Amino acid sequence: MEARDAELKKELQATLHTRRELGEDYEPALVESFLEKVETRLDATVDRRMRRLMAEQQMAVAREARTPRGPVDAWGERFGFAIVSLILAIPLSAIAAVNADLPGLIVAWLGIVGVNAVHALHKLPGFGRGQRGRESDWED
Repeated sequence: MEARDAELKKELQATLHTRRELGEDYEPALVESFLEKVETRLDATVDRRMRRLMAEQQMAVAREARTPRGPVDAWGERFGFAIVSLILAIPLSAIAAVNADLPGLIVAWLGIVGVNAVHALHKLPGFGRGQRGRESDWED
């Protein structure tokens, strides 16, 4: 940036030197020429900044599109977890009933219900995170 400022300063000095040599009659043309150079420089700077801003926005949109979980994914995850829990409940119930009768069966099902309850509560917004909200874009 300092190199461009130095270049613009040289342009101004050259314009002022030319004005001294040619006189006041050429002043409007010299000022207009210098201002065109400044305007070109400003346009280039604005274009560069706009391209950078557009690229940053596109990157943000791309990152948002890559977010691993959305409402549909969260529902699918909960549904899958419930199915797996029910499938695993069958052998766990059988093992508990054979080894510890009714109290074992009750403990097994309390464990299954407890795991599902914790999983369901964990998926609620803000659960276990205090007032901070989301800690990362990659979390649910």
